Amino acid sequence: MRRLYTRRGDLGETDLLGERVAKDDPRIDLIGELDETTSILGLARSVSKSERGNQILIDIQRDLYRVMADLAFVTDTRPPGYETSAEWVERIEELTDQLASEVELPRQFVLPGETQASAALDVARAVVRRAERQAVHLYRMKVITNEHVVGYLNRLSSLLFVLARYVEAEQGAHAEQAKQSS
Repeated sequence: MRRLYTRRGDLGETDLLGERVAKDDPRIDLIGELDETTSILGLARSVSKSERGNQILIDIQRDLYRVMADLAFVTDTRPPGYETSAEWVERIEELTDQLASEVELPRQFVLPGETQASAALDVARAVVRRAERQAVHLYRMKVITNEHVVGYLNRLSSLLFVLARYVEAEQGAHAEQAKQSS
């Protein structure tokens, strides 16, 4: 039987791909937030009835694993193809624009929770925003040097907002506006 634990982290260290770091290293924290995001996206997929939306979520989950790999490699050990690129950011922009053209977007803040899938997508969006804030901090501190990680996360939060509204619309639901009408 294969063991799932190594005991190597019992003293508070873990491996990046190329060096050993403390478990509270800010890169590990950011990777953890992206891991949390992909798990919430899995929850959204499990309750969503949207075939198209679910395929988009699978693609995003795969992207996030590649972003986590990008963050986990130290610069000297990163193989070609493991760097988040401008093309990824552009692909997310195009998808966001396409979905936004297919659904009526609210003109003000909304209350998450119209459907289970859209609520999970809104939680994922909030976690991505937290990850983005961490990525901005690490980029400014020159801990990560790839500006496209920040751009990807910024666009991803927009895509998740639009996707939440898209799956609501597919089920005939509309997000409740945060501000009450007078």
